[in-house]
Amino acid sequence: MNHLLRDKKLVTVCEEARCPNMHECWTQGTATFMILGDTCTRSCGFCNVKTGRPGTVDWDEADRVAEAAGQMQLSHVVITSVDRDELPDKGAGLFALTIRKVRKALPQATIEVLIPDFRGDASCLRLVLAEKPDVLNHNVETIARLYRTVRPQADYAQSLELIRRAADAGFYTKSGFMVGLGETDEEVMRLIEDLHAHNTRFITIGQYLQPTLKHLPVERYVHPDQFLEYGRHAKAIGVEKIQAGPLVRSSYHAGEELAGGVQVQRGSHFG
Repeated sequence: MNHLLRDKKLVTVCEEARCPNMHECWTQGTATFMILGDTCTRSCGFCNVKTGRPGTVDWDEADRVAEAAGQMQLSHVVITSVDRDELPDKGAGLFALTIRKVRKALPQATIEVLIPDFRGDASCLRLVLAEKPDVLNHNVETIARLYRTVRPQADYAQSLELIRRAADAGFYTKSGFMVGLGETDEEVMRLIEDLHAHNTRFITIGQYLQPTLKHLPVERYVHPDQFLEYGRHAKAIGVEKIQAGPLVRSSYHAGEELAGGVQVQRGSHFG
């Protein structure tokens, strides 16, 4: 797997984020490709992806992702990216092209996109949705109060609005966040309620783990029983699907919801 990725000059968020579930997901036919290079224009306090000035967009990357996904015979392909705020389309064009190429290479596979907020630009979201991904994922990452520290270049309300727009357009929506950054359990419950109010169908919640000493420290390790409480609350208010646990990540077991028989309608309009 590593040889194939290096040969294609591809990056996976599994590796960049030091995900503890990487080998489990890869052996189950799921991988998360990170397009638009390995350098992000933002500097989030939790993220291990390097920050700086990215190079030019490599449009051939879409073909290489499709070729790798085909050779790996993936059943569920997740496509994410660094933030590219300096680009006019914020990278949405390469997302759209990659979806198109992967679908041609693997017509039976389901495709999930884990997108940035595109600075709230509705035209960028429209460009991605036009290719009809099976799952539209955008992570809110943390509670609203901590955005200035955790996601200083993002906006909580803007992220929720992006999810609502995708849901209103008929797409299967998903979002995830971390705990252990200084939030209270009450604030976690309110975040779940906010996501549900914006029509998020699938929520993932995991424990924040400090990638290096330069990143935000872990404020608390949440007990597994508390993750169960988050899940119970989500189901009680009507959230369709919830995965909550210390090692849960946004793309963890990403294809199971689709493989389990859930009917995902590929949206055809934008609201």
